[in-house]
Amino acid sequence: MPTDVVMPQMGESIAEGTIVRWIKKIGDKVDRDEPLFEISTDKVDAEIPAPAAGVVTEIRHKEGETVPVNTVVAVIGEAGEARASGSTPKPSAQADGAPTQAAPAPQGRSEDRPLATSGASPRPSPAGAGPQAHSDDAESVVRQRSSPLVRKIAKEHNVDISQLRGTGISGRVTKDDILGFLGQEGPEGRESREKPATPPRPAPAMAPPPFKPGASDHVEKMSVMRKRIAEHMVMSRRTSAHVHSVFEVNFSRIATIREKKKAEFEAAGGKLTFMSFILKAVVDALRAVPVVNASVDGDNIVFHKNVNLGVAVALDWGLIVPVIKNADEKNLLGLSRTLADLAARARTKQLKPEEVTGGTFTITNPGVFGALFGMPIINQPQVAILGVGNIEKRPVVIDDAIAIRPMGYLTLGYDHRLIDGAVADEFMSHLKHTLENWDPAAA
Repeated sequence: MPTDVVMPQMGESIAEGTIVRWIKKIGDKVDRDEPLFEISTDKVDAEIPAPAAGVVTEIRHKEGETVPVNTVVAVIGEAGEARASGSTPKPSAQADGAPTQAAPAPQGRSEDRPLATSGASPRPSPAGAGPQAHSDDAESVVRQRSSPLVRKIAKEHNVDISQLRGTGISGRVTKDDILGFLGQEGPEGRESREKPATPPRPAPAMAPPPFKPGASDHVEKMSVMRKRIAEHMVMSRRTSAHVHSVFEVNFSRIATIREKKKAEFEAAGGKLTFMSFILKAVVDALRAVPVVNASVDGDNIVFHKNVNLGVAVALDWGLIVPVIKNADEKNLLGLSRTLADLAARARTKQLKPEEVTGGTFTITNPGVFGALFGMPIINQPQVAILGVGNIEKRPVVIDDAIAIRPMGYLTLGYDHRLIDGAVADEFMSHLKHTLENWDPAAA
C-alpha cells in the first residue's frame, strides 16, 4: 500500500519548509528511517527519514520549493510502481488554501539552488465575474505572501499586509517584518488605524544601488540558510542598540589545568578545550549578573531562570547555533561532552528543532580561524553575545617584568536598551577573574 511522505513540522512555530535536496530519486529503493530528502526551515536544516520501506514512486515537489507542513511531497510504494522520472508532479494545496508555485529546475550545488517563489500572480477573472472574484484573488496573493501567524497579528492590529515590504523569500512578509513595522509606529499611527482611514503605509525603503555582474563573474542564488541568516542579522541590527566591550584574559592557569586533565577527560568521553572552561565561566558570570541572561519583550524585561547557552558552529554552507540546555546544571565534563555532540551533529545535519531554540545567551568563536577578536551581532531575542578571540602566546608585563603567556581577547556585544556599560563590564570582569583564577575543584 502506498505511503505518503509529508513535510514535517520541525518545531511549534514552523509553518513551512524548503526542500533543499532529494537524496532519493523516483525509482530508488529506500529503507524505513533511511534519509529521503533534506529540508531547511527558519530553525534548522535536517535530513528527513523515510516513513516506510519501498520504492519512491512519486516526487511531488522539486528541490528549491517551499511548501507548508503536512503537505504530501512524495509517495513510497512497492517495486514496479515507480512513475517515469519525467512525470509532472501533482499540485498540492497550501495549508491556507492557496496553490504552491513550483520553482524552475535547480542547477549547481544543492545548497545554492534557487528558491521557489512563495507568492503568485492574481488569476484572470472568469467572464462575468463580479468584484468579489477580484477580492478573492487579491486575498489569495496576500495569503501566499505571509504565514498564518503574520496574518493573525495583522488582523489583531488592523494592518494591511499588502502595504508591507517583505524581507522573506520572494518578498514574503515575515513575523519580524510586521513586528518591526508595529514597533516603529508611534501613538498617532496606532490611533489612526483605529479610525476609518487609508491603510497605513511604511516609510519607503532605501533601494540598493544598481549592480550589474561582470562578464567573468559567477552568480548563484542564496541558499535558504544564507537568506535566513541575512534576515536575522539585519533584523537584530534594527532591533538592538549594539555596543561592544573587549577584555584581555590571561589563560595561563587554564592552560596548565587543561594539560593535567586532558587525558582524564578523553578517557571519560569528553574533549577538554579552552571553550569548555569558557562555557563554565560564562554560566557563573550569568548567575552573578542575571540581566545579561534576559530578554526584552516590549516594555517588559524577561529574566530567564535557566541558562541555555547557544554556541555558534561554522558549517561549509552557513552557520547554526545549537543550544546547551540547562548549562548551569552541568559540570565541566558534562559541558564538554554536550558541546562535542551538538557540534558533530550540526555538521551532519542531525540536529532536532528543539536543539537550536530556547537559547538565552550565545557564544561565538572567531578565534578558531585566527581572529584576535570580533564584534558579533546579538542573536535575537537575547540581549548579549560573547565573541572568543584567538588564544596565543604573547609578551605581557607581569610584576614589572616581560613574560610570555597564552593570552586571548573576549568581546561582549550587548543591547544598550537593557544593559549599561557598567553592567557589561561587571559581567566581563567576573568572567575574566574566573578564568584567570580557576579553581581546580570546579573541574
